[in-house]
Amino acid sequence: MGGAAKGRSALITGLSGQDGSFLAELLLQHGYAVTGLIRDERADLGCAEHLRGEVATIGCELADRESLARAVAELRPDELYHLAAPSFVPRSWQQPAQTFTEIAVATAALLEAVRESSPHTRTFLASSAAIFGAAPESPQREQTPCFPASPYAAAKLAVRQLGAQLRCHDGLYISCGILYNHESERRPESFVTRKITKAAAAIKAGLADQVTLGDLDAVRDWSFAGDVMRGAWLALQADRPDDYIFASGSGRTVREFAEAAFAHLGLAAEEHIAIDESLRRAPEPVAPVGDPARARERLGWRPELSFEGLVARMVDADLRSLASRS
Repeated sequence: MGGAAKGRSALITGLSGQDGSFLAELLLQHGYAVTGLIRDERADLGCAEHLRGEVATIGCELADRESLARAVAELRPDELYHLAAPSFVPRSWQQPAQTFTEIAVATAALLEAVRESSPHTRTFLASSAAIFGAAPESPQREQTPCFPASPYAAAKLAVRQLGAQLRCHDGLYISCGILYNHESERRPESFVTRKITKAAAAIKAGLADQVTLGDLDAVRDWSFAGDVMRGAWLALQADRPDDYIFASGSGRTVREFAEAAFAHLGLAAEEHIAIDESLRRAPEPVAPVGDPARARERLGWRPELSFEGLVARMVDADLRSLASRS
C-alpha cells in the first residue's frame, strides 16, 4: 500500500475545493492521470487553479444524471473520489430539499453510473462526522449509532448507507470516509477557522483590531485537509473496501484555536476577541471527536501535521496574502 501508481486514472468531483485540490496534488505526485468534474470548464478551478494544465476537466452537473453517466462511461477511471457537496451546515436548514438533492441524490446517480459503466472503479465517498449528532459516546467510532441533527447530516448519513448497500448488493468497491473537521489555508473565509486566522493576520498587520466570534467553548476535532485526503487515497489502496473515520482523535475548543493563532503572532487572543451571542449554535450534547483507530491499524494512516502546526500554517498563509496585496 502506498506505492507508485503510474498509468492509473482518477476522477475527482469537487476538484476546485479545498479537499479536491489537495487530493489532486497527491495523485499527481503518485503518477495518476487526474480528471475533475466541474460545472463549467471555462470557469476558474478555484483552489486547484495552480494545477491547470496538469489535470483534465469535464464540464458536468452532478444533478444531471445523463451527463454524469456519460462522463463515467467515457473515463472508466481506476479510482473515483466523490468530494463535491455543499459543506456549510447552517445553510442546509434554509434549503433542505436542495441540500439532499446535491448530496444524497447526486451520490446515488454517480454510483449508479459506476455500476452500469465502470464496475471495476474503486470509489471513495466523503461523509461527515455530523452523521453522529447526539451520539451516545465520544470519541465516536465507525460502529457508533448515528442521530443526525440537520438536513446536511441526514444527507451525509444517506451517502454512507447507500455506499454500504451497493458495496454489499452489487459487489462494488466503495469506501466511505467519515471526515471530521479538516482545515487549511484553502478553507473558505465563512468557516470559523479561516475567520480567526485571517483576523489574527490583519490585527498583526495593523489592519484590524478584533475578531467577532460566537461560542468559544465549542469543541471540534481538527486535522489538516492534506492529511485527510491522504487517508482517502489510502482507503482505495486497501485490499477490501470499508468505512473509515479520519480525525485527529483530540477535541479542541474554538478558544484554543484562537489562542494558538494569536500566540503564533505574539499576540494575546483575549485582547482581540469580541463575542456575538447571535453566532452561537445550540450546545452539542456530545463532543464531536473521532477515533481513527481503524484507519491507523488497517491503512497505516495518521495525521502528520499537528494542531499547532496546522494553525501556524494557516496564519502564515494569511500573512503572506496580506503582504502580497500591499
